[in-house]
Amino acid sequence: MVNLEALWRKAAALLQQAGIEDAAFDARELCRMCCGADPLCAPQAPVSEAARRRLAQLCARRAQHEPLQYLLGEWDFLDFTVEVGPGVLIPRPDTECVAETAMAALRHMAEKLGCVCAPAALDLCAGTGVLAIAMARSVPAAQVAAVEKSGAAFRYLQHNCAALAPRTVAVQADVFGYENVLAPQSVDVIVSNPPYVTAQEYEALAPELFFEPREALVAQQEGLCFYHHIAPAYFHALKSGGALVFETGSGQAQHVAALCTAAGYTGVSVRCDAAGLPRCVYAEKP
Repeated sequence: MVNLEALWRKAAALLQQAGIEDAAFDARELCRMCCGADPLCAPQAPVSEAARRRLAQLCARRAQHEPLQYLLGEWDFLDFTVEVGPGVLIPRPDTECVAETAMAALRHMAEKLGCVCAPAALDLCAGTGVLAIAMARSVPAAQVAAVEKSGAAFRYLQHNCAALAPRTVAVQADVFGYENVLAPQSVDVIVSNPPYVTAQEYEALAPELFFEPREALVAQQEGLCFYHHIAPAYFHALKSGGALVFETGSGQAQHVAALCTAAGYTGVSVRCDAAGLPRCVYAEKP
């Protein structure tokens, strides 16, 4: 019987030949899922025929550039793990700086409010819900809502919120119009990682991205239409001193910052992700 290490090396070679960038890592993760053991920790572990067949099937799909995250059915974000799959955008490390900025803003508002009332937060274009969940876990007393239009993505949002932040309310709605149901001065922090890829940029993306929902990636107006809408349309819903936090794409941060300033926000700043790239725009309502 072939041992686990040999099977892992064979899978890694197959993925490398297919042009998968992190072939050894991906093969290891698939081995762990299919065989129930880590090839680096238990190299001599025997592998059943059923596990070998399952691994071969998943490696064949990964070799076709289907995202590893979809094959695993879950992915880590900050200190928690969310369910992912076809129909929902995969959480990425780039977004962690956005989450940290929103979490800090919500904690600040919670400190200001003290015991008077719980702060309220809103995640627009929520996808898997990682931003809403991060805020809810950071300030357990907070009233957090997560808004997602796509039916496929909403199912993941509901599941992840129920599993990781049960008090978070998942709302299936279009952010182009949801502002009309919000009362003035009712929200302390609004965060959004909206679609921001241009149609031209989309055509040049890595093949894995074509498995993810196009509507979660591509936006009109050179990738800026969601920012053009959200910044002014949700201004009324923020409390004075409340924060608006955006994730932005390559080369967009300064433009989005200018949009926020034009919409009446103050204290506008651009923050970088772990790679040192401008990724997050922070703005406050005066």
